Amino acid sequence: MAQQPCSTHNFPNTKQYAACSDLPTLNSSLHWNYHPSSHEVDIAFRHYGNSENRSVAWAINPTSTHTIGSQALVAFRKSDGTLLSYTSPMTSYGTQLKEGNLSFAVHGVSALFIFATLELPSNTTIVNHLWQEGPLSGDTPMMHSLSGANLKSYGTVDFISGRIETTGTGSSPRMTLKIAHGGMNALSWGFLMPIGAVIARFVKIFQVANPAWFYMHVTCQCVAYVIGIGGSIIGFYLGAKSSGIQYSSHQNMGIALLVLATSQIGIARFRPHPEDKRRLYFNIFHHSVGYATIALSITNCFKGFAILESLKMLKMVYIAIIALLGCVAVLLEAFTWFLVLRRKHANNIEAQARLEL
Repeated sequence: MAQQPCSTHNFPNTKQYAACSDLPTLNSSLHWNYHPSSHEVDIAFRHYGNSENRSVAWAINPTSTHTIGSQALVAFRKSDGTLLSYTSPMTSYGTQLKEGNLSFAVHGVSALFIFATLELPSNTTIVNHLWQEGPLSGDTPMMHSLSGANLKSYGTVDFISGRIETTGTGSSPRMTLKIAHGGMNALSWGFLMPIGAVIARFVKIFQVANPAWFYMHVTCQCVAYVIGIGGSIIGFYLGAKSSGIQYSSHQNMGIALLVLATSQIGIARFRPHPEDKRRLYFNIFHHSVGYATIALSITNCFKGFAILESLKMLKMVYIAIIALLGCVAVLLEAFTWFLVLRRKHANNIEAQARLEL
């Protein structure tokens, strides 16, 4: 069922509002009456759709466009069927919207719709606002979705002119950083690292490529490492700025990748000569750590895609590239064994011919 235009909605108890706006996401609308003499605004926030086991919230942030610092009005139907509405200051991204006092006065908060009268900050009629809907666990609001419309539900509202600008429909700086983090790490750990391994495994079988394959391998891995460091720094920055949101497995895998890759770089300078007896142990370590790094890299890339569902297109492209790379690796593995067996057969024939002479 389509959302009704805000101008056609009739509220209970004969409540009427002079201005309204249909918000662009989450099937919501905002209605208000602004009183210049008292610098107060009566608001009604309406969320259209299934409200079972869901909470709704509307908030303004007097200081910034971010979630942290927002002053929220929350409403939901409790497990016993009664309606609950209250105020909640948001101090972290992982908030459970606990009841508390706001930084400005609020009167007459009620539900099923969110009705309230706000005393606006001095000399302010244009405010940053955001709205959300999310799941309930019992009678406790839980974290909303971190993808799609839930990441686009914020903007500014002018209570005098009635103008609403939705800054959330574009690409926010935080989202730009997330895309950069995902793209850089998918390119480095998830693509260039496997490419470097493919070069070392299969290109060196061609005698004409010796020693060029080695320099190609080292260059590919070093470029991947540098880009991966940059992507990891962005990831740590995002984590530090996202108080209350923890992706422990994704973060721990990223740290493990840095440790493994750095150990490869560090031990490379101690690589023994091919004739040295210690070369066998070096190769075992180098290959084991290398393949572990690649497996962990690809796994962590998919962990990241699962966290940020808005990168579905990048995920599909990555799956296609990895699938293609896997098919190429299988074909090259078969061709490599063919060359090895053919050379072995040729050497056996040559050795037998020498014996007959």
